[in-house]
Amino acid sequence: MSRFLFVVPPFARHIRPTVGVAGELATRGHDVAWVGEADALATVLPGWARVHGCAAAPVRPRPDRLGGSDAVQHLWERVLVPITETMVSGVENAVLAERPDVLVADQQAFAGALVAERMGIPWATSAASSAELTGPRGYSPQVRDWVRGHLDALRARFGDAARTGDVRFSPYLVLAFTSPALAGDRVASDVVQFVGPVRRERTGPTDFPWQSIDGEHPLVYITLGAVGGAASERFLAECVRALRARPRMRAVIADPAGALGEVPGNVVVRDRVPQRELLDHADVVLCHGGHGTVCEALSRGLPLVVAPVRDCQPIVAEQVEQVGVGTRLRLTHARAEHIGDAIDATLTDPSYRRAAGEVAMSFLGSGGERAAADRLELVSRTHPSPNLPGGRDPSPL
Repeated sequence: MSRFLFVVPPFARHIRPTVGVAGELATRGHDVAWVGEADALATVLPGWARVHGCAAAPVRPRPDRLGGSDAVQHLWERVLVPITETMVSGVENAVLAERPDVLVADQQAFAGALVAERMGIPWATSAASSAELTGPRGYSPQVRDWVRGHLDALRARFGDAARTGDVRFSPYLVLAFTSPALAGDRVASDVVQFVGPVRRERTGPTDFPWQSIDGEHPLVYITLGAVGGAASERFLAECVRALRARPRMRAVIADPAGALGEVPGNVVVRDRVPQRELLDHADVVLCHGGHGTVCEALSRGLPLVVAPVRDCQPIVAEQVEQVGVGTRLRLTHARAEHIGDAIDATLTDPSYRRAAGEVAMSFLGSGGERAAADRLELVSRTHPSPNLPGGRDPSPL
């Protein structure tokens, strides 16, 4: 038996992939635990999970119209760096309590990677999104140097200052929850292993009006994720206008902010929806480019309309366009006519569904949580941790 410790940031989309992988490891007799912000973990992890809570800096919402290098600066200076600073001591305590053979650090949970390299513990990267896998293509050389400066400063404070690698990419293993069919095969690290999406339990609300989905009309599922704002609310209102003009379509809109008012009879609006079950009935998905939603749709061979909101979503949207599984809209500029035309195109042009089916087949052959568990077991076997007999004890900062 080996011991695995998962280190995650307070973002549900980054926690979810670890659940299936940890569950698979547990069924094989391994010991698994998580460390992260307790409230964030409680909303995602199953009841059997063993959790080490740690502090995490409050996530400061990004101003609606912030973009470009300003958005990158906000992400790093107001989110990722403060999260790292506040998580380090909690990760250290969890390591000393669990004595893991392998630490699995999310790509945005730098504290996990830094503590692991300083304590000499083998570690793997969990890449919850494919956006970073091919390198920061959307960054200018100046921004790349600026990001590198932040990572170097964090390593000097919390990691092993003698190391030179990028803490976002473990030298042992990077688990990519996608496939080259979507992300491309030019990756930023030669230890990237494409394992495809990980299955997760169906945990949506049970009071959904399924009778509104008759199976006789095309069903459009629309979601912009959990992070709203004025731009997202405006876009959803334009979606309603587009659907009002298409009475033969059916649509389900996730509206967590409750921003939408009266809607036509062919549209169902809910603050929470059973997404996985809905995808089983959908014909097209209009979303924000969140990696999880995109992969769940493509796993079913569904074409996409993508209106990216922030962070890595524009890169995922670019991947969607490049492989021909969908089309892209500009969230802040799209009107009802643009949205309607995009939905019509993805429904009527068979090339989108055909390309989506090819990606679905690539996901199916990637192995999911079983392949991820296989790779983590290999790291455990081939890179003994200092907590094993004959090794040295890990030492905190």
